[in-house]
Amino acid sequence: MRKIRKGDEVIVLTGKDKGKLGSVLRILDENRVVVENINMVRKHQKPNPQRNLPGGIIDKEMPLHVSNLGLYNQERDGPDRVGFKRLEDGRKVRVFKSNGEVVDA
Repeated sequence: MRKIRKGDEVIVLTGKDKGKLGSVLRILDENRVVVENINMVRKHQKPNPQRNLPGGIIDKEMPLHVSNLGLYNQERDGPDRVGFKRLEDGRKVRVFKSNGEVVDA
């Protein structure tokens, strides 16, 4: 079970986008994720008529390491660490370390 999943609201802890908030779009592998409108780069792209892609300079999100992200806790209004806990019915859920609140509803 991963601490950060697709669709989670995360806040950037370090780097050029420090303090920005975004949602996770994709998980590439165990340590890399792509976050919406974070770590944007400008890429020169050739046109591809088969895929109906125009050429030119495009803006694109690049992957970030998960150690540079923190799960956003609305009660604290900032990043928080994540732990795991077993419920009475046997389910394993993510919880915030600061207040013990369940992340997964």
